[in-house]
Amino acid sequence: MAVSLGLFSAFSTVQTALFLKSSSSSSSVRLAGNLRVATFAGSAKPATTESKKREPRGIMKPGRVSPEMQAFLGGLPEIPRTQALKFIWAHIKQHNLQDPEDKKVIICDDKLKKIFGGRDRVGFLEIAGLISPHFLK
Repeated sequence: MAVSLGLFSAFSTVQTALFLKSSSSSSSVRLAGNLRVATFAGSAKPATTESKKREPRGIMKPGRVSPEMQAFLGGLPEIPRTQALKFIWAHIKQHNLQDPEDKKVIICDDKLKKIFGGRDRVGFLEIAGLISPHFLK
């Protein structure tokens, strides 16, 4: 007799539990009523002391920046986009540049105007798009 569990039946739950038992060395299957339940104590592969370091990709990969951005960042010739955003937000917080009435709006000082194309006010969602031209290919 199969008990319905939404889209899955108890039969598929049992098969899944048995599959999990065979694929993981630290799992166990126990009987609870008519259903078998899988519990896990750890991962299937033992932890190695030497972990493989992956090369950063995408926005985590350091890229060359424009002279305006270098001046803002204190002379760094290469930086990941994520770190550049952290520098910008640290500057905004340090100089209290968020609009007190609407915290989503940044009031640009002279340094920020140089990297945001001379704009006086910028929405926080626009920042990533406005710094894109400063990352050279």
